[in-house]
Amino acid sequence: MKHLSILLILAVCLVSSSCIPLKDQVYYQNKSGSLDSISRVIEQSKPYRVQINDILNIRIKVLDQENVEIFNPIGEKNLNAESAERAYFDGFTVDLGGNIRIPELGELNVLGFTTKEIGEEIENKLLEDQFKETANIFVTVKLAGLRYTTSGEMGSTGTQVVFTDRLNIYEAIANAGEIKITGDRKDVMIIRQYPHGQQIHHIDLTNINAMYSPYYYIQPNDMIYVKPLKQKVWGTGVTGQQTFTSIVAITTFITTTILLIDRL
Repeated sequence: MKHLSILLILAVCLVSSSCIPLKDQVYYQNKSGSLDSISRVIEQSKPYRVQINDILNIRIKVLDQENVEIFNPIGEKNLNAESAERAYFDGFTVDLGGNIRIPELGELNVLGFTTKEIGEEIENKLLEDQFKETANIFVTVKLAGLRYTTSGEMGSTGTQVVFTDRLNIYEAIANAGEIKITGDRKDVMIIRQYPHGQQIHHIDLTNINAMYSPYYYIQPNDMIYVKPLKQKVWGTGVTGQQTFTSIVAITTFITTTILLIDRL
């Protein structure tokens, strides 16, 4: 009877520690009772500034479009979904010095500038060297696909490319097949590229205040890593049914062992 009591206590402890609580799986929980200040919302909404290895898609339009064909490698007549992907390969890559090389204009330093600022600089250079104001120059600069990498407890791991200017962490994870039930949503790691190197940041996706984090929006070349929960490491099951099956197996093994020992 004493042995059975010990088994019962062990089973209860195993149940309480093996199942993954619902609060560890639900997004947007208001844990603090209040939301962050509007100043933090403005801070994390600041426009992205170009980094090394970014790829820029630059398009230049004027009244006589034939005069700018050299600047637009994919051509104006093929604007469709396929050409949007081609732009990723035909774009201008920011080199280690923070420069891109544009036909006729030469090298242009873009490191740390927004796409809007880069477009304005290109427009000014064209007006100085190539065209007059009557040409009605219009320059657009965009990132040629937002590229990031997912690893760990994700539905899909590897490099993801999304053709958008802005992508938040929840959208990025959904695009990669969501976090598995065994993934730690409370401590998602974002490895971000900076001119001086890489830095690791942490974000709690179960907290609604994650929307006001400076890491809420994904940046090009980010790496998102989701750690496994301790329940997966222990291998005791992550759902009630799995845990019950594990407990029955363990209890049966221990009971059989005790009975064999008592008979000796």
